[in-house]
Amino acid sequence: MAKRFPAAYYVERILAHDRLGLSRAITLVESTLPSDQELAREIIQQLLPFSGNSVRIGITGVPGVGKSTFIEAFGTFVTREQQKKLAVLAIDPTSQRTGGSILGDKTRMETLAGNKQAYIRPSPAGKSLGGVARSTRESIILCEAAGFEVIFVETVGVGQSETAVHEMVDFFLLLMLAGAGDELQGIKKGIMEMADAVVITKADGQNLQKARAARAEYQSALHLFPRTASGWSPKVAISSALENTGITEVWQTIEAYLETVQNGSYFEQKRQHQNLHWLHESIRQTLLDRFFAKPEVKETLPELEKKVLQGEVSAFAAAEELLKFSN
Repeated sequence: MAKRFPAAYYVERILAHDRLGLSRAITLVESTLPSDQELAREIIQQLLPFSGNSVRIGITGVPGVGKSTFIEAFGTFVTREQQKKLAVLAIDPTSQRTGGSILGDKTRMETLAGNKQAYIRPSPAGKSLGGVARSTRESIILCEAAGFEVIFVETVGVGQSETAVHEMVDFFLLLMLAGAGDELQGIKKGIMEMADAVVITKADGQNLQKARAARAEYQSALHLFPRTASGWSPKVAISSALENTGITEVWQTIEAYLETVQNGSYFEQKRQHQNLHWLHESIRQTLLDRFFAKPEVKETLPELEKKVLQGEVSAFAAAEELLKFSN
C-alpha cells in the first residue's frame, strides 16, 4: 500500500493545484479501507469551502456513440478556446466476474491527456448504479478545490439508471447516433426527460443528412415532455468530432442554460437538493457497509446463500434472518 500522509498534506497540495496531491486524494476516496475512508472524509470536510465554483457537466450516451472522441474534441475546445481548466472524471465499467476495469480513457483521449489545462481521472464504476463510481461526487469536490473550472463526468452509458450522474451535475448531456435504426424506440423516456441537451454525434459525410433528420425527430419528441422547473427547454444539436463541427454550439447551449437557471433561484436550489441526495446515498451505503462487515453476517451469509441456491429457503426469509443482526 502506498504511503499515507496527514490530511493537511493533501489539503495543502490540492489548494496549491498540485495534480499528484489531487490524484493521491482521489485514490483515498476510492479506497474501501476504513482508515483511508476516515482520512478522505477529513480531507473533503476541509476542502468543502473551496468547492462549488465549477460547471459540472454529465455526459452519457449509447454504446458506440463516441463519447471519448466527443469529450476529447469538446474538452480541447473548452481548454483552448475558452481558456478554462478542465477535469474529466471518466467512469470505466467494472467486470462483474473479476471486479476489474479497463481504465483506458487516457489512451482513448491522447490529445486531451497531454493538455496541461486538462486532468483526466479514470475510475472503476464498481457495483454502483448508473455507471458512476461511488467516489465520483467526492472527486468533484477535490477537483473544484484544485482549481478546475469545468468538470466532465463521463458515464459508462445508457443501460443502467442514469439518475446517479444527473443528481451530481449542473447540465446533463445525452449523446445519440443517427441512422442506427428507429432512434426514438430504443431510448428510455426517463433518460430523455433528464437531458438538458441531446447531441447527435458523427454528423459528417453520408451520415450528415441522417443526423439532421434525427435532430428534427428528437426536438419534436422533447417538446412532448412536460416543461421543467428550471424553465429551460432542452435543445438538440448535431456534431462531428472528426470534422470538429458543432462543438462551439454545444458550449453555447450550456452557457445559455446556465444564464437561464442562474438568473433565478433554481441553480442554487438544485445544488442544495443534490447535497441532500448525497446525504441519503451516503447513509444507505454506510449502513450496507457496516451491516456486511458484522462478524455474525459474515459467518451466517454463506450458509444462507447455499440454502437459497438449493431452494431450501426463500430469499425473503434469508434476508429476514440476516437482518436480525442489524441492531
